[in-house]
Amino acid sequence: MSELPETFDLLGVGIGPSNLSLAALTSGERGLSTVFLDSKDRFEWHPGLMLPDAEMQVHFLKDLVTPVDPTNPFSFLAFQVATKRLYRLLVTGRSKVPRREFEQYCQWVAAGLDNLRFGLRAENVEWDGSAFVVHTGEGVLQARNIVVGTGLAPRLPRSARGHDPEKVFHTDQLLRRPRDFAGKRVAVVGGGQSGAEVVNYLLGGEGRRPERILWGTRRSNLLPLDDSPFVDELYLPDYSHHFYALPEEERAETVERLRLTSDGISIPLLEDLYRRLYDLDLLEGRERSCRILLDHALEDLEETADGLVIGWRPTRGGEVVREAVDMVICATGYEHGMPDLLLGLKDRLAISDGLPVVRPDFSLRWDGPAEHRIYVQNAARREYGVADPNLSLLAWRSAVITNSLLGQGRYDTGSVSTALDWAGPGPQEAPDGPAGLALNTSY
Repeated sequence: MSELPETFDLLGVGIGPSNLSLAALTSGERGLSTVFLDSKDRFEWHPGLMLPDAEMQVHFLKDLVTPVDPTNPFSFLAFQVATKRLYRLLVTGRSKVPRREFEQYCQWVAAGLDNLRFGLRAENVEWDGSAFVVHTGEGVLQARNIVVGTGLAPRLPRSARGHDPEKVFHTDQLLRRPRDFAGKRVAVVGGGQSGAEVVNYLLGGEGRRPERILWGTRRSNLLPLDDSPFVDELYLPDYSHHFYALPEEERAETVERLRLTSDGISIPLLEDLYRRLYDLDLLEGRERSCRILLDHALEDLEETADGLVIGWRPTRGGEVVREAVDMVICATGYEHGMPDLLLGLKDRLAISDGLPVVRPDFSLRWDGPAEHRIYVQNAARREYGVADPNLSLLAWRSAVITNSLLGQGRYDTGSVSTALDWAGPGPQEAPDGPAGLALNTSY
């Protein structure tokens, strides 16, 4: 590490799409020293759920850089041209590309950046009075600012913990090792996009098709993703500024109310799945190849001589439904919590309801010097709402962080053209929050 600067301007931990976006935006800044670390040997994006037919849920122009810097050499279009596939993409008529292609794009970006260090684990971080000290498996690095983008932790229901991980596991582990589903009785927990993708995958291949699938969800139906045009404006910078200015007690209710703008199932997938069930049940004569339990929550999971017995409790009251299965796949999402790397600094952070408080520039409130900041990626859903973990504002968030880091408006992160009117003086950021924006409710 003798070639590295004594103290970096910015050190990032975790190289997922969020920090890869930030690395791409900051890589061309003269005089700015940055480095990003990841324990993995190469860039991977949810490898356990990289199903062959899975598609992105956002337009391919909402990539790592284009919405804020369309001439950046690490845009998705630059990748398409470099790999000589742009014309064929245009012929397909797609606006949303396969998830595998987005991963290929990110791997291409990673190969072109020189501020990434794979295979290097950040173990903990401290503040020594003048800089952040990051302990790694190969020594110590110092930085004036840090950004944590380590992603979210898979959430397993309490009753699904402590079982054989070959039989009970989160979707994050689905493809990480070879698994034999053929002829098995498989339960899938969760009625969102991941649950639908898993069921569609299991039904899609004769060689892996289970004998029976039991798919349960607490939702009232397999509800579609709401990505209609006016709803999509909730994923523009203007609404994020508006959301940040809402009273804290209103934010949680608003996130829940807007849940299906990010947590529903894409309509093309619902259509494919319904057609597949029709063909299997009525054309091939299979008897209920997939039983779907609506309004049922996972109650318990018990190991017996007949295998696993899963219990589902009706959310509206009634008897628990129990059935023996061989495997349980939990499509139960991810947890928003304190990044493990920051636990050593917890006593210096402003905490509210167990989570660090995020400022408008995605830095955390802490008791250290204002010129040294702890930024977080994909950890501000409470402050910025449903758009925070979504890829739609990936580049915008990285631009906000870059501007904060540089102390100047390198990128335009202000208001954009919208059809909806988020009334107010404009999204000017003050040190402790953006200018107040009020929703225009006249109609």
